[in-house]
Amino acid sequence: MVPPHACAGRVRGEVRAPGAPLKAIAEAHPEYGYRRTAAELRETYGYRVNRKVVARLHRLWDLPLRRTVRRPKPSAVRRAIDAAGPHANLLSGRPKAEIGPLEVFYTDFTELVYAGGTRKAWLIPILDHRAKYVPGFAVGASANSDLALSAWTAAERTLARLRNSLDGIIVHQDRDPVFTGYAWTGQLLSAGARLSYALRGLRDNPEMESFFGRFKVENRSLILDAGSLEELAAVVRDRINYYNRVRRHSSLGDRPPMTIIEDFYREG
Repeated sequence: MVPPHACAGRVRGEVRAPGAPLKAIAEAHPEYGYRRTAAELRETYGYRVNRKVVARLHRLWDLPLRRTVRRPKPSAVRRAIDAAGPHANLLSGRPKAEIGPLEVFYTDFTELVYAGGTRKAWLIPILDHRAKYVPGFAVGASANSDLALSAWTAAERTLARLRNSLDGIIVHQDRDPVFTGYAWTGQLLSAGARLSYALRGLRDNPEMESFFGRFKVENRSLILDAGSLEELAAVVRDRINYYNRVRRHSSLGDRPPMTIIEDFYREG
C-alpha cells in the first residue's frame, strides 16, 4: 500500500505523486469535491487514485481551504443596511393603521409553476399596504434585476397618474441581492422613494406573503393551464386587473382596492 504522505496513482505500474495536479485542480475547479477531483486526475492527468485517497490528501494538504469558493464582498448598499441595524426597517414600530393609501409598498419574488407543473417562472408585484392595490408587476423566467425593474417601471407609470409625486413613498423588501443591488436602489432612490428592509425574512414582510398565498391558491388552475411564458403573463395580468378593480376584499369592507383609492382621493 502506498503511504498517505506519498499517496499516488499507479500508471503502467509506476507510483507517481499527484501533488501538483491536485493543487492545480483545486484552483481551476473550486467547486469540485474529491469524487470529481479523482475523475479529473484520472482523465486529464493519467493518475488512477482511489477517491478515498483523494479525500485524505485534501485534508492533509488543506486543499478544502484552497478550493473554497469565496463569497463576494457585500455591496456598499448591503454594508449600509447592516450598519443601520433595526433602523433599516422603516416600518418597525410604526402603527399600520396610520398608513394611508399609496404611502407604503411591499415587494418580493415568488415562483409560479405552470404548463401542467413542468415549467417555472417568477412573479414580482408591487403591493400597496393600505388599499392592497398592485400598481405594477412583472413575470419572467428569472428573478433578477431586470424583472424587478420592469415591475417598478410599470408601478411608477401607474403611480404617476394617481399621485403628484413619488417623493417619500416607502418600498419595503427583503435583503435579496436584487433589492440591495445598485440597479434597483439607484432607480428607486432617483424617483424619490425611501427603501425599507425586512431584517427577519418573511416575518418582517407578512403582507407580501399573504398576497402570494391568496393569489396562487385562487388562480392555481389558470396558472397551471398556461402553456407558455407569454400565456402565463397574460393570465397574471388579467387576474391582477381583476384583483385591483373587481375582487371584493374582506379587509377592505368587501370593496375592491381601486375603490379605496378613489374614495381616499375624492375625500382628500
